[in-house]
Amino acid sequence: MHIDHIGIAVEDLESAVKTYEKLLDGKCYKREVVEDQNVETAFFKTGQSKVELLGATTADSVIAKYIAQKGQGMHHVAFEVEDIYAELDRLREEGFTVLGEKPSRGADNKLVAFVHPKDNCGVLVELCQEQEG
Repeated sequence: MHIDHIGIAVEDLESAVKTYEKLLDGKCYKREVVEDQNVETAFFKTGQSKVELLGATTADSVIAKYIAQKGQGMHHVAFEVEDIYAELDRLREEGFTVLGEKPSRGADNKLVAFVHPKDNCGVLVELCQEQEG
């Protein structure tokens, strides 16, 4: 398991991309809309990890609600795992609250699942696994 990326919720994705291109001295290498989550993502490579900017595509998306409640900023830390199903089972057995019944399709060709922040010192944790194909 390793840190795959840090997710940052932003109000204005275009502006945030320009800011992070300057901050990280590099270009955004990938943008993607995840329709079932109503989010547009922009990715930056930072060594072996990535920064993912998250912008809402609808006013009722999870990201829009997050920003309305907490403002812009760090949304989650994502850990890449080899077997997301086994890891979710392990975490449930350890007493963690997994959000959702099963992983869903996320950005960057990943299966994703989230662990509730109340169990992780206030940090939303994402588990991700590269999808085959």
